[in-house]
Amino acid sequence: MRYRLTFITGMAVGYVLGTRAGRERYEQLRACAQKFARNPAVRNTAESAAQGGRHAAVRALDKVRPLREKIGQRDPRAVGEDDWGTSNT
Repeated sequence: MRYRLTFITGMAVGYVLGTRAGRERYEQLRACAQKFARNPAVRNTAESAAQGGRHAAVRALDKVRPLREKIGQRDPRAVGEDDWGTSNT
């Protein structure tokens, strides 16, 4: 809850300061952000992070796949009733 309140307060302060700064300051900040995003070091870092995320996702899938196959192989004797004594109807 504390973090949510801090975030909302920050958004409100940013909104108020942003509306007072006007369109010219907004365009200036926007141009600065675009220049930052075009920086080769930033782009390389972002690409490295994306590749690392993809690699981690593939490793996680490789670990989960055998578990999914086990879950898919259900005991055919348990079709009529489950462990709670109720039917599957």
